[in-house]
Amino acid sequence: MREVDRVISERLTTEVPLVREVAQYIISAGGKRLRPALLLLMSGAIGSQHPMRHTLAAVVEFIHTATLLHDDVVDESTMRRGRETANERFGNAASVLVGDFLYSRAFQMMVDVGDMRVMQVLSDATNVIAEGEVLQLVNMHDASIDESTYLRVIRSKTAKLFEASARLAPILSGSDEHTEALCAQYGQALGTAFQVIDDVLDYEGSPDDLGKNLGDDLREGKVTLPIICALRSGSESQKSLIRQAIEQGDVAHLDAIRDIILQTGALEAARSSAHAEASRAIDAARQLPINAHSEALLQLAAGLLERRS
Repeated sequence: MREVDRVISERLTTEVPLVREVAQYIISAGGKRLRPALLLLMSGAIGSQHPMRHTLAAVVEFIHTATLLHDDVVDESTMRRGRETANERFGNAASVLVGDFLYSRAFQMMVDVGDMRVMQVLSDATNVIAEGEVLQLVNMHDASIDESTYLRVIRSKTAKLFEASARLAPILSGSDEHTEALCAQYGQALGTAFQVIDDVLDYEGSPDDLGKNLGDDLREGKVTLPIICALRSGSESQKSLIRQAIEQGDVAHLDAIRDIILQTGALEAARSSAHAEASRAIDAARQLPINAHSEALLQLAAGLLERRS
């Protein structure tokens, strides 16, 4: 990852000081770097040491960071990774424009790779992510959202970049279609499980561990899997309270709603869904060559279910 960090630092070069300041602020916040790590681990798993793998790892991190900058503006978020969001510190306009800069810089770097399939996968992924964000926006404050709609959103806005990151490794190495499909399956399943657990933690985690405010999803009117499961199993009075909170973006009854989610077994149901996705990822990884990198992919999928931040 040191080489990826070097590429990131090198490609943040700009003559506009505010662009670098905002970009450095969010990139240096200590994120998990899961997407670039996934690309590098997948490359190792299939025996590829392509010289452009670090460049593409930086590309997916730039795309991810751009989505974070835009998301925090749309969601009116104030805290991420344990400190002020970029929009809270620098303002909405700077956050949106620096997000645009990171998107465009990522596409400049894609061109450097000189592979149309790479361009296709990443441009398609970026488009699907944007569609997912708009779909989520349309679904805000709608308590009737079901699990299939929820999964469509998270597979677009979150899992798609995981899938693309994993798919890039076999594309760079010229692997066969079967290997590419296995890598893509792993990435999509891992990304889906990651988001489901993230949504679970919004109701059972702690602000110190998460680095963000609890109840943000409820305040924003987001219907996530724990809410969907609680609405399936709760009493009529419990359902009424949850629907009112979602429709009004009301966190006044957050503690009561967290209790309902616990009492109805909604967290266990959501974790079970995440476990099924992690199992899909593990199944794909077990069909890759056996080495230290594929073993790390297995551990990553299994360990995802234990995450608390």
